Amino acid sequence: MHWINATAIFIMIGSGWKIYNDDILFSFLRFPDAIVIGKWAQYGLQWHFFGMWIFVLNGIAYLCYGIVSGRFWQKLFPISPREVFVTVGEALRFRLRHDDLTHYNAVQKALYLGVMAVGVLIVISGLALWKPVQFSELANLFGSFQNIRLVHFLCMTAIVAFIVVHVTLALLVPQSLLAMLTGGPPIDNARDAAPSAAAPIVPEIKPIPEIPTVPNIETSH
Repeated sequence: MHWINATAIFIMIGSGWKIYNDDILFSFLRFPDAIVIGKWAQYGLQWHFFGMWIFVLNGIAYLCYGIVSGRFWQKLFPISPREVFVTVGEALRFRLRHDDLTHYNAVQKALYLGVMAVGVLIVISGLALWKPVQFSELANLFGSFQNIRLVHFLCMTAIVAFIVVHVTLALLVPQSLLAMLTGGPPIDNARDAAPSAAAPIVPEIKPIPEIPTVPNIETSH
């Protein structure tokens, strides 16, 4: 799912930049033709819709799996602001450690939760941009068509920033690069699972130490 999602996001970002260049939102910003996908805006739209369906279908499968399997609760919670600040400080001092790749640090938890929320928002705003009449209820949430474009653009910017941070953290922890390619080490769910209430807990029985006997001493009369 990770690399399917990465491919879809790459297609959507590159084609989205081509669509943006056809109707720019900020006068000072225009993306070079060398980094966009699609020779013309129409081709950019076709690539964008192609990546969109991959992103949406893969995202739905990922969310369903994470919720049903309990993976989200296990790997992304609990999380505290203090833990996030401490981990950020360690990363800025290049002292970030990640010995156990099956457990996310606080920054990873915050980033993954945040990018999932952004992913949902970018899909909603994208649907409102694509079919503002058919999805009028979604379009009304943003107030105006220009606001929809702005929200969609900001969501794209947040995803690009996430990718930059994600790759940077991976470079700071080199052993995670191989895990990104292979899927990582297996997660031992039994290690983190709580003991079943139905299973009786048998206390350990310690053997009674042997008491040495006092030898009989013969006495002469």
